[in-house]
Amino acid sequence: MGERFDFRTGGVGGSGDGDGGEDVYSKVVRAGKRTYFFDVKATRSGDYYLAITESRKRTNRDGTQVFEKNKIFLYKEDFAKFADGLENAMSYVREHKPEFFEAEARAAEEAALEAEFAML
Repeated sequence: MGERFDFRTGGVGGSGDGDGGEDVYSKVVRAGKRTYFFDVKATRSGDYYLAITESRKRTNRDGTQVFEKNKIFLYKEDFAKFADGLENAMSYVREHKPEFFEAEARAAEEAALEAEFAML
């Protein structure tokens, strides 16, 4: 696999963040003050695992900015259980706080319209 830009470090890298896995696929999700990285990685034996990273920009008292990162690793034997748990939790939120998703849908629609008008 060739070199790719690493949004977490701001540089070009080969296998990523040094956790030992080879990068297979990466999806960046920017969400307000947070950025999420969904990185599918391969072990030496060819198994896949998922590294999920939450990155938040923080400003220190002296004005310098740093990125605070939290990471979890999800292994193949847990994929189905994790996906099921996540879907159950999201269903609960959709049922009890549907307005959270309505606001997000409106924001996405507005962004799409702005992009369309920008192309005109």
